[in-house]
Amino acid sequence: MRAAVLALLLAATPALALDVPSGQPVSLQEVLVDSVGPQTWLRFRLIAPAIARETGEIDYQTAARDMMHLCQELALPYIGEHDLTGDVIVISLADRETEFGVADPEVTQFFEAFHIENDLCIWESL
Repeated sequence: MRAAVLALLLAATPALALDVPSGQPVSLQEVLVDSVGPQTWLRFRLIAPAIARETGEIDYQTAARDMMHLCQELALPYIGEHDLTGDVIVISLADRETEFGVADPEVTQFFEAFHIENDLCIWESL
């Protein structure tokens, strides 16, 4: 599991609406820097109401394209702007705001992990 959560809310603005390929509404909840063993993980936690189980219209395959886009267009510039370094970038979508590390079986969440190679996000096999 994770060794320590530094929980740096690095200028994340909950009201920041983001454009993604699917057109679903997505907003940034927070950015966390998390130590997992010897690695540093940069977690970009986003709210995406359209993935909700009961009422959502966005499936995982569609959301996966959005997560790749968010890694490339949100995470990479953010990392550069805030002079961060990390081994793994995690893009997570949740249908509503959640507290990090607290299980909530009612929440729909999708996650993807990436690493950076030649200024590109590459899917990470975890």
